Amino acid sequence: MSAEKVAIVTAGGSGMGAASAKKLAADGFKVAILSSSGKGEALAQELGGLGITGSNQSNDDLKRLVDATMEAWGRIDVLVNSAGHGPRAQIVEITDDQWHTGLDVYLLNVIRPVRLVAPIMQAQKSGSIVNISTAWAFEPSAMFPTSAVFRAGLAAFTKIFADTYAADNVRINNVLPGWIDSLPATDDRRDSVPMKRYGTSEEIAATVAFLASEGAGYITGQNLKVDGGLTRSV
Repeated sequence: MSAEKVAIVTAGGSGMGAASAKKLAADGFKVAILSSSGKGEALAQELGGLGITGSNQSNDDLKRLVDATMEAWGRIDVLVNSAGHGPRAQIVEITDDQWHTGLDVYLLNVIRPVRLVAPIMQAQKSGSIVNISTAWAFEPSAMFPTSAVFRAGLAAFTKIFADTYAADNVRINNVLPGWIDSLPATDDRRDSVPMKRYGTSEEIAATVAFLASEGAGYITGQNLKVDGGLTRSV
């Protein structure tokens, strides 16, 4: 077993998840990465960590990830939950199957690994869970209907979890990115941001790393907007 700090990143093969894994590794964490593409496994190798090719929609794959992490390092200090992209359509045209897919992508992607990691963190009497959500969780956009609906549910889940586990020094928070450079850029979107630019995956990663750090030790149950002021009034 190791006394080093250990972080798990799900959906960590690219974008904000990969940037978070890199930042945590730079901050001295051993990192374990799950991704469905194989990119996470390659990135983990570069970072001196471990990688599992699998899906955050599979309880079996997530258990393999957690078991491998515990076997390698004997502890889990941080869990970062990233996500892919769910269905998009006009609100009443979304089918039942598409809603179920959105549930898998945007809410159960957090609930599944949290179920596995929470008892470990509770036994350690320490841990931080950081979920990458969306700036539109509370002021939903028709552009991202399944994301907005289920990430509003994620905010509720986060508050209940925080209430339940705060006394065990296990924290949970959500990062709410706006327009980030991992998305296609358009002038209209850029102009809608008071800072007049897209954010970077590295800026989201820095926020994730802060919430994972001891400096954020008194922060739990929160939804932190990182959107250049886009949703500043809500």
